Amino acid sequence: MFKPTDQPLRHYRTQVFDSARWERFDDRDDDILICTSYKSGTTWMQRICALLIFRSVELDRPMSMISPWLEIRGDSLETMLATYRAQTHRRFIKTHTPLDGLAWRPKNMHLVVVRDPRDVFMSMLNHFKNYNPETRAEFAAELRDADEAAKALPDDPNEMFQLWLTRGSFEWEVDGFPYWSVFHHARTFWERRDRPNIAFFHYSDLQADLCLEMRRIAAALGIDIDEDLWPALVEAATFRHMKADADRFVPESHLRMWNDNRRFFNKGTSGKWQGVLSAESLALFDHHAAEHYPPDMVAWMLDGSAAGTP
Repeated sequence: MFKPTDQPLRHYRTQVFDSARWERFDDRDDDILICTSYKSGTTWMQRICALLIFRSVELDRPMSMISPWLEIRGDSLETMLATYRAQTHRRFIKTHTPLDGLAWRPKNMHLVVVRDPRDVFMSMLNHFKNYNPETRAEFAAELRDADEAAKALPDDPNEMFQLWLTRGSFEWEVDGFPYWSVFHHARTFWERRDRPNIAFFHYSDLQADLCLEMRRIAAALGIDIDEDLWPALVEAATFRHMKADADRFVPESHLRMWNDNRRFFNKGTSGKWQGVLSAESLALFDHHAAEHYPPDMVAWMLDGSAAGTP
């Protein structure tokens, strides 16, 4: 178990993001960090935070300009820092960096969203297909350390799944290629889940009872609920509402990252791996998770609140 420190223990740098960009960020005591791995409900949590903070279903500009992804290397850090400095409302900052790559901010609230890794994988495959090739080409020209192996990923989902489970992108990871480990990301927060400024939420719980989970999020943030507004706020946080206004909610919309903004949200369902991943792949998943990660954490990653309290 690692102990959070004033300085990050590890540096996460890929062809897409760089955790060192946090070194330039000036935090405020009431900042909210939305701490997620990829394809795990980041945009959903951003939307919920916006609704709770602004108490309005309207946004005056796209979400990626209100709560930009601080670590993304393809966007101007100076512009991003200026955006956050100018904000007078309570800020909510998107981060994909595991806790061992962040300086410990004891006064900031960390909202951790976890999703079944098998669902993360299936959503990642859709992610690959929806990249805008022109934008990716621009990134490739700028991001000089892009892994050449990532350009020839297997087309077969089971072959890709087995690669994803058996190769890391960093020397301290054992899975997650070509991005980073969703297991390790979760574990860095799981080990500190007793801290009062770390709160866990699960994608499947948001699906099952959005109203209840939004109340839990409001409580974690110390935000009072206006019951007259509440039904409209909950409706505005639904998947169908975000997909209907995808241009406003899709991440990095200003970078033209996606072929189809609506497809970014795809279906938002769980269990799509069933009937796609083979018995061999699922057995590998069970063995890998049991060998490398705490069983209580794995159970919670798979089942959320049904597995008990984090």
